[in-house]
Amino acid sequence: MAMIELIDVHKSFGTNHVIRGFSTTVSTGEVVCIVGPSGSGKSTLLNLCGGLDRPTRGEVVVEGWVLGTLSKRRLATVRRRRVGYVFQELNLLPSLTAVENVALPLELDGTPIRSARRQALAALADLDLAELARRFPEQLSGGQQQRVAIARALVGERRLVLADEPTGALDTQTGEAVLRVLRARVDAGAAAILVTHEARHAGWADRVVFLRDGVVVDTTGPIGEADQLLTGAS
Repeated sequence: MAMIELIDVHKSFGTNHVIRGFSTTVSTGEVVCIVGPSGSGKSTLLNLCGGLDRPTRGEVVVEGWVLGTLSKRRLATVRRRRVGYVFQELNLLPSLTAVENVALPLELDGTPIRSARRQALAALADLDLAELARRFPEQLSGGQQQRVAIARALVGERRLVLADEPTGALDTQTGEAVLRVLRARVDAGAAAILVTHEARHAGWADRVVFLRDGVVVDTTGPIGEADQLLTGAS
């Protein structure tokens, strides 16, 4: 089953053409890894997938919803219920504890507080953070904050996870553990698009897309080729 479809998607900012004719389908049970150097359009593409930005041309379809045709209210509902984000900036609310941050999307969607907090605790436990649930972001290390943000993206019944450098602040061992959690969620009936500079993450993906200057230059190529494409990335 198709979770998300991108159909001839273009995105321009003025005269700067960031994404040029991108098309793909990501199905349930699939992890797609987008790799490429800085400035290749990876983060812009992820924003288009989640409806945070609209394409200049083309369509983005999430579980049958054509995002560009939705009202702001309906689009917000689809994003809240269907899509989990892991941002580079994390976007944790400093006035909320870890468990409150993770539970917030569920509460905003009408889930009773007790149920939302229970699901949030379970998501934190999956990432070995249960003992830190009552701490505020400023009381957590950068890596711990990153895992809280990932727990927030995975909580509840979201079936499309969009992750922008999700292991950037983590050591190798913790990063591998996080990717195992993400892989398990996808295998249980979700889909994920992972944007990264790191070719080694391709090992967790079912398909790898190499992006340069907003154009797909290869798919499912060897890790050595990914390394070559990443040369010069900052």
